[in-house]
Amino acid sequence: MDKAEFSFSQQDWRQVEELVRQAKPLITDETLLADVSTKGRANFVTHCDTAVQDFLQRQLAARWPEIQFLGEEAAAAPDFSGAVWVLDPVDGTANLMHHYRRSAVSLALTFGGQPVCGVIYDPFADELFSARAGEGALCNGRPIHVSEGVPLADSLISVGTSPYERELADANFALFRRLYERCADLRRSGSAALDLAYVAAGRTEGYLERNLKPWDYAAGILLVKEAGGRVSDFAGRAPALPQNCDMLAAPADLYEPLREIAAG
Repeated sequence: MDKAEFSFSQQDWRQVEELVRQAKPLITDETLLADVSTKGRANFVTHCDTAVQDFLQRQLAARWPEIQFLGEEAAAAPDFSGAVWVLDPVDGTANLMHHYRRSAVSLALTFGGQPVCGVIYDPFADELFSARAGEGALCNGRPIHVSEGVPLADSLISVGTSPYERELADANFALFRRLYERCADLRRSGSAALDLAYVAAGRTEGYLERNLKPWDYAAGILLVKEAGGRVSDFAGRAPALPQNCDMLAAPADLYEPLREIAAG
């Protein structure tokens, strides 16, 4: 698909948002949690994950068959120079299994390796975070913005513990100690998508985690940028889909202090 030919209207995007909302009964159906498989340590797949992915993949393909698809479960290898859906059907599967109520659907539409639309839906809070490139970020239709003017010492910073990669524990917990000494407190939600959405909404002042997958961050980085924040890896490089990426997201005034802490 030539770049000049690609367009995705606001009306089309409203249909996508509605499709994502329609996944709520699947995520909240506890019978789908009965059969669990393991991809690695602390890395689980339930029938809920596969049911949500199957539902959204079918619905998206029926409406926009020309757009490629990358999902966490049974991931393919699309050509990111064109248009690609990037889906995490349930970000926070371990939370879901423990009835922790911090899980989300994360869906981005990318073109040329850049997210152009993104949605993160929390079915338990019934909050839908959404953004289109150049149009700002919303939560349930209302504009959101990153925090402004909050000193680092008064900030809440979210972190991820990289539970699938325990070899990163020493580096991670050293980073958490450095952050804890400089900020008000740390938060750990278990959902990278919601951590990014909360930075966009000004609920936390920063988020750091190592080695996120593309489906973890594709929608969230657009939300943060459209809400006035900055995103990069720990070295200051922009995330490059479809590569894994260390993630730093923050308001502009806290970005450099947090990047210095991340660099050690």
